[in-house]
Amino acid sequence: MLLIRALVIALIGAPVAAGAGLTLLAALGWQPGQGGALGFDLFTATLGAPGVARGLAVTALSGLGAALVALAATLPLGFWIATRPGAARWLAPMLALPHAAFAIGLAFLIAPSGWIVRAIAPVVGWDVPPAIVTLGDPYGLALLGGLALKEMPFLLLMVLAGLAPLDWRAQMLAGRACGYGAAQVWRLVIWPQLWRTLRLPMAIVLGYGLSVTDMALILGPSHPPSLAVQALRLYTAPDLSGIGPGAVLSVVILALWAGAMGIGLIAERGIAGPGRELARRALRGARREGSALGGAVFTGLATLTGAALLALALWSVARRWPFPAPLPTGIDFAQWARGGWAAPLLGSLGVGAAVSLLSLGLAVLVLEVESRTRHRLGLGPLLLAPLILPQIGFLQGLTTAFLWLGLPPGALAVIWAGLVLGFPYALLVLAGPWRGLDPGLPMAAAGLGAGPGRVFLRIRLPLMARPLALALATAFAVSVAQYLAVLLPGAGRVPSLATEAVALASGADRRLAAQMGLLQAVLPLAAFALALLPGRRLRAV
Repeated sequence: MLLIRALVIALIGAPVAAGAGLTLLAALGWQPGQGGALGFDLFTATLGAPGVARGLAVTALSGLGAALVALAATLPLGFWIATRPGAARWLAPMLALPHAAFAIGLAFLIAPSGWIVRAIAPVVGWDVPPAIVTLGDPYGLALLGGLALKEMPFLLLMVLAGLAPLDWRAQMLAGRACGYGAAQVWRLVIWPQLWRTLRLPMAIVLGYGLSVTDMALILGPSHPPSLAVQALRLYTAPDLSGIGPGAVLSVVILALWAGAMGIGLIAERGIAGPGRELARRALRGARREGSALGGAVFTGLATLTGAALLALALWSVARRWPFPAPLPTGIDFAQWARGGWAAPLLGSLGVGAAVSLLSLGLAVLVLEVESRTRHRLGLGPLLLAPLILPQIGFLQGLTTAFLWLGLPPGALAVIWAGLVLGFPYALLVLAGPWRGLDPGLPMAAAGLGAGPGRVFLRIRLPLMARPLALALATAFAVSVAQYLAVLLPGAGRVPSLATEAVALASGADRRLAAQMGLLQAVLPLAAFALALLPGRRLRAV
C-alpha cells in the first residue's frame, strides 16, 4: 500500500509540486543551472512593463466573468435538465468537445465575416464584412463568452451528480404541496444545497479560465493579450531571459486564482444568513414557474455547439466561400487529400493512447490495492492539485524539472505531463463504480477457492467493463484537448492537433485550421462512442 502511494506521489504529486516550486523560484530570480539571488526585483520590473496591467484586467474579466456566468446559468439550466432526464445525454458531446476546437468553430460563427453576420447581412444590406470587433475584442468579451459556454456543460454535470444524495424530488414534492412553484423550490431550497458540491468544480473552472491559452489565442485580444498568453510568449521566446518574467506572470495568475477563491469563501459565509432570510421572504411571494428560461438557454447552448461543429465541417471542405454567401459555392476535398493533418493526428493518437492506458492502469492499480486492503490511500490532495491549479502556474516549472532530471523535450516528457493531468480524471470516473461494486461477489468467488488474481480478472474486470471504457475515453479526451501540456514539455517537437489548430487559427488558411479543429473534435467523440460498446455487448449476452 505504501509502495503504491509512493508511486502515485512520484508520478503525479511530485511533478506538480516541483513545477509550482520552480515557477515560484524562477519568479524570485533563481533557476536551476543558472543560480541567482532571490528577491522581488523581477516582480517590480515585470509588473511595470507595458501591457501587463491591461492583460491582468483582461484575465480577471474573462476568467472570473466566465466562471460567474457559467455558475449563474446552472440555476435555470439545472432545474430544466434535472426535470428532463433525457436531456442529460446531450451533455456528453458538449463535454467531449475540446476547448480549442470549440473556439475555432465559435470564431467561424462570431467573426465579422462569420456565419451569424452572413445570416443577417441580406437584411441589413451588408456587401462586405462590417467594421465591428466581434473577435479578439480589447476587453476579452468574446473569450469570456466562449469560456462560459464551454464550462456550462461541465457545471451542469456536477449539478446532476450533486443531486443524487439530496433526495431532491422529495423536497420538490414537499414544496409543491405547500403551494410553491417548482422553480421557486429549486432556486431557493435545492440549489443552495448544491453549492457545496460546486465549490471544487468552480475552482477547476476558475483555474482554467484564468490560465487558458488556446482559447485566448483564438478568441481573446492580442495587443495586449491575457497574462497567460504573455507568459507563454515569454516562455517560448528564443531569449531565455524571458523565463523569469514569464514565471512572474504565472505566479500572479496563481495569486489571482487563490485570491478569488478566498473572496468567494468569505462572501459565501457573509451571505449565508441574509440568503436564508431572503429565501423565506421569496417563498412567501409570487409563485411563478421558470422552466422556459432554462429550456431557452439549453437550446441556445446546444445550437451554438452544433453550429460550431458544422462550421468546422463546412470550412474543412469549402472550395470558395465569399461574403455574404451563407454556404460555400462548392465542395473540395483537395485539402484533405494533401494530408497535412496526418502527422498531428498520429501525434495526438500516439500521445493520447499512451496517456490513457497509463492513466487507466495506474487508476486500476490504486483502486485494486484499496479494495484488497480495505483502506483508502488518501490521494485527495494529489488529485486536486493538477485539476484546480492554473496550468501555466506549474507546467513550465515541470518542464524545467524534466530537464533537471535529464528528460529532454519530446514525446516522453509530453506523455508524463499528460499523465499528470489525465490520471486524476480517470480515477474520478472509475472510483465510484469500482468502490460501489457489491463486496459479496468477490467474497463469494473467494469462498469457492478463487485467488485474488482470478477474482480480479474473472469477476471485477468484466463487471467494470463500462466504467473502465469510460475512464479510458475520459483520459484520452483530456490528453487530446491539451495545448500547454504538449507545447511546453514537447518544445514544439511533438506534433498534435491542439497545437496545430491553435497555430493555424490566426492564419489565412481557414480550411486547414478547420481540419485540425474538426479532427480534434472527432477523436474524443469517437472515444466515448466506443466506450459504450462494452455495456451493449454485455446486455446482448
